[in-house]
Amino acid sequence: MAADPWTALYIAILAAFVGYEVISRVPVLLHTPLMSGSNFIHGIVLVGAIVALGLATTPLEEAIGLVAVIMGALNVTGGYMVTVRILAMFDRARSKGGPK
Repeated sequence: MAADPWTALYIAILAAFVGYEVISRVPVLLHTPLMSGSNFIHGIVLVGAIVALGLATTPLEEAIGLVAVIMGALNVTGGYMVTVRILAMFDRARSKGGPK
């Protein structure tokens, strides 16, 4: 039984608002572990997208799979870049003028 398109849209919008509220209330000290955990999950999603693309049989499935792989790869890369920047803020050697 497929969901009504309006129901699917409502669920997507509700998930976006709930996700924003949850993430905005995370304390600053937990951002790095949260990003690390989300990068792990996004890596698994990327592997799933690659598997789904490999099993695609129609051009539409291949196009959707390709978009999923590209978006997953961008998500993992962006999460990694954010994590590196957050960790650089806590680098004591660099902030005290020590060796880089």
